[in-house]
Amino acid sequence: MWIQQSSSLPASLSDLQGRAVGLKFECNQCHTEVFTDLIGVPAVNDEADSSEHAANHEIEEIKCPGCHMTHQIEVDSTFDGVTFKVSEVAGDKVSYQVAE
Repeated sequence: MWIQQSSSLPASLSDLQGRAVGLKFECNQCHTEVFTDLIGVPAVNDEADSSEHAANHEIEEIKCPGCHMTHQIEVDSTFDGVTFKVSEVAGDKVSYQVAE
């Protein structure tokens, strides 16, 4: 089941930390629907000296199959939750699915 990311609330860290997710978004250039391979959701650094330093992220790239534009994907984990960012794509236009 695809879950559309909220632009105002990050996804639940407890539901996603240590799991793998697939992302789906529409390319802003050619409007092709793009699906990623599975991406690991990084763990938050529990031993950091501040919540700012506890943040962790994973960065990937994917080429749109329609126009070959390269999109950078960033998965950010903080104590507040998990956010998925895709370059050139609005946050509320990104959906995710947790791997079984």
